Amino acid sequence: MLKKFQEALDKRKESGILRTLKPQAAGIDFYSNDYLGLAGNKEIQGQLLQQVQENPKLLSGSSGSRLISGNSNTVNETEHYIAEQHQYPAALLFSSGYNANLALFSALPDRHDTIIVDEQIHRSVHDACQMSHVKKLKFRHNDLEDLESILKKQTGPCYIAIESLYSMDGDLAPLHETAVLAKKYNAALIVDEAHALGVFGYGLIEKFQLQNDVFAVVMTYGKALGAHGAAILCDETIKSYLVNFASPFIYTTAAQDFLWMAVKTGYEFLKQRPELSEKLHQNIEIFRTQNIKSTSSELSPIQAVLVPDNQQLKNLQKTLSDKGFLTYAVYSPTVKTGTERLRICLHSFNTKQEIIELTETIKTCI
Repeated sequence: MLKKFQEALDKRKESGILRTLKPQAAGIDFYSNDYLGLAGNKEIQGQLLQQVQENPKLLSGSSGSRLISGNSNTVNETEHYIAEQHQYPAALLFSSGYNANLALFSALPDRHDTIIVDEQIHRSVHDACQMSHVKKLKFRHNDLEDLESILKKQTGPCYIAIESLYSMDGDLAPLHETAVLAKKYNAALIVDEAHALGVFGYGLIEKFQLQNDVFAVVMTYGKALGAHGAAILCDETIKSYLVNFASPFIYTTAAQDFLWMAVKTGYEFLKQRPELSEKLHQNIEIFRTQNIKSTSSELSPIQAVLVPDNQQLKNLQKTLSDKGFLTYAVYSPTVKTGTERLRICLHSFNTKQEIIELTETIKTCI
């Protein structure tokens, strides 16, 4: 039985793409999703510590799913607060963004519906579609003509799934235009804002005031907010439906209240410190002026530098690592062959000198 698993692992090892778990490295961070530095921010850590000292029960386990013993005033208050901040009728919290997407896309559609997904949508959406047995169709990345050509052929209920800021390419979705198409064909638009929250205030849906045009939004808190967990923003009816029919919600033990308290504190901290986002965008601009060819948006903290060769990419990452720069190389088959890339994440805490040294090193290698 174990032989086929070992053979698959050996094949990956021979190809140089075997994944392994490694200790957290020391160096200059150009690879984490901690865009605003909140994960290690001493001020916000002090606020969290004070709240725990005042109420140690926040650290207690929830003892069950939210439908049994795991519901609390803290999680209910946090959901109400999040919904209010994003100007949605309701919010439903989950322990991770993966779990939120799994719940949303496995529960809402059924085998008679169609989900049309951007080809770059997160893996969690694909996994959820398998659970729901829904008909899933892909459209070319950010290609509105291709999306409309697919919509024209559908006769039943449709969902459109996109991200506002894509994590692999670092580019933005055409939100306004996609919302117009969804309305034209009576499709429900669902947007994942995992990488936009904090980078663009409360996300691009809130920034462009598209709440009335977007059926549901997924917000995750393990990136710019520096915490963990996720929320689905939606109508009260959809929230109730998910509580009743979404297996990943129903059968998951609730997180401890400390997580929900940390999420709420993170939101409040974003309000208090708008200069963090401003500094991040200044750093993005510095990177973009260093003449490094990137396929990503000029507004994105994620900058993809294509190195279409696994070995050359591996050599580049090692050179950077030797100089103390932590970056993330994305090899095929995680991305299509020929689109291998160095994924650079910029942060509010990176210095101008660090960014310039990073880009100068890259230039010498490609």
